[in-house]
Amino acid sequence: MNAQIIFWIVFVLLALLVLFMDKKYNMLRDNSILYKKKPFSYARTQLTWWTVIVLSSFITILLKRRDIPTFDSSTLILLGISSATTIAARLTDMSDKDNVPSNLISQNSTGKNFIIDILSDNSGVSIHRLQTVIFNIVIGGWFIYKVTVNLVITGMDINKIIPVLEPNNLILIGLSAGTYAALKTTENKSNGKTPPATNVTDTSTNIPPV
Repeated sequence: MNAQIIFWIVFVLLALLVLFMDKKYNMLRDNSILYKKKPFSYARTQLTWWTVIVLSSFITILLKRRDIPTFDSSTLILLGISSATTIAARLTDMSDKDNVPSNLISQNSTGKNFIIDILSDNSGVSIHRLQTVIFNIVIGGWFIYKVTVNLVITGMDINKIIPVLEPNNLILIGLSAGTYAALKTTENKSNGKTPPATNVTDTSTNIPPV
């Protein structure tokens, strides 16, 4: 069977597995405790996106060449950036859960739809999320194109079928992910909602009017 066909079969099967896991276990969603329909998580989606792409490439090479390729360091860094983004987002959610009232946590809002959920923070669709989504889609599309082209080149070195990402492209993805993670820490600190009233004791001295 043609290697490109094998790649797309594997890619679709993995994508269907992801959809099933999300439907059954909310794998791609935030841990909302207030609504049954949980919002989609950008960080989890990014990690899943690159995992599916890299794993599809790896499985296709294994099936076609009957050998295991060695990943270039750029591929490992790419997966590391996605993993670190997910970890940072998770730690932020855990911190906010302990320090912010549950009704003020943006992750506890009800999910709308996939696109709006991953592009939105507490104030609506945000430019930094849109930026990183576009970068990941474009670079991911290029990655898939290079793999599918390299798969059918006769005599291609098995370790060069998966493309190498240049350092500046990795920096671009890293900066986008870092901006997302940094701004996420502020989402529930100034989400535009009125916090519960607190009793404040006025210790000032009452001065009678003159």
